[in-house]
Amino acid sequence: MNAPLQQSLQPVVRKNLDFKLDEIPRFWFGGDAFKTRVFDALSLTFPDGERYFIQCVRLFRDQIQDPHLANRVTEFIQQEAQHGIAHDKMNQILINQGMPVDKFIHQVNQRFKHALKRYPKSFNIAITAACEHLTALMASTFFSNKATMQDAHPYIRALFAWHSIEEMEHRDVAFDVMQNVAKTSNASRYLALTLVTLMMFGFTMQRTNGLLKQDGFTRIQRMKMFHSGLKWLLGRQGILTVKKEEYLDWYRSDFHPSQHAVIAQYDIWIETLLETNDPIAAGQALWKAASS
Repeated sequence: MNAPLQQSLQPVVRKNLDFKLDEIPRFWFGGDAFKTRVFDALSLTFPDGERYFIQCVRLFRDQIQDPHLANRVTEFIQQEAQHGIAHDKMNQILINQGMPVDKFIHQVNQRFKHALKRYPKSFNIAITAACEHLTALMASTFFSNKATMQDAHPYIRALFAWHSIEEMEHRDVAFDVMQNVAKTSNASRYLALTLVTLMMFGFTMQRTNGLLKQDGFTRIQRMKMFHSGLKWLLGRQGILTVKKEEYLDWYRSDFHPSQHAVIAQYDIWIETLLETNDPIAAGQALWKAASS
């Protein structure tokens, strides 16, 4: 029996949002260098990752017969393009700090080019859908509990709040293309998430270490940071560990992303942005409404 659907949202494209990123301090996560650089390392991947997702969806665009799905794909592409632009700005801050951003981005690009060249189209769209599964889970864990993002600078928190809201809106688009158009097998879908998980976590930790090294922290200092930081991520109540069951849902044959509830404060973010036209105020409202 299929698990019940919770909610499938229509993607909405929001442009020209100003997060005032040039005003944030170097270690914007409450002065914690490790936590700051983990999020910075994620941001490094996003612009080219979003462009890869767009390429993968476009591989099947002319095969989509359902007008509703075709419209959602168009909105998905536009949303992902906006995410890329925003995180490019965040990455520019890292460049201004003297970080080897170009080297990290080159590594990411090589992986995406390899996937597009070597893997079947049906597996590339599975990789995209798997990445969307992971980012939707991260979006949910970042803003389900107030403590998770409590120490983050409000401007960066607002950036990730906006990104998280839009992940909720398009989390099932690539999945539907994969399932209904590409007809990707479940076995390939399972393999895609396993591959994506290992690579995303490995590359994020590698880049985090590289950023901290560039900050001037010694190997011993970095080892101590990782010892405590990995507990924050993967400990018994780690911010990633708490989503274990939802993560594993992917490996059910009847899984669909809309079986998972959206961020509980979704409507609060939407209403605040409509009232204020200020993404920072909307991000603050989203965070304040989270569970304590």
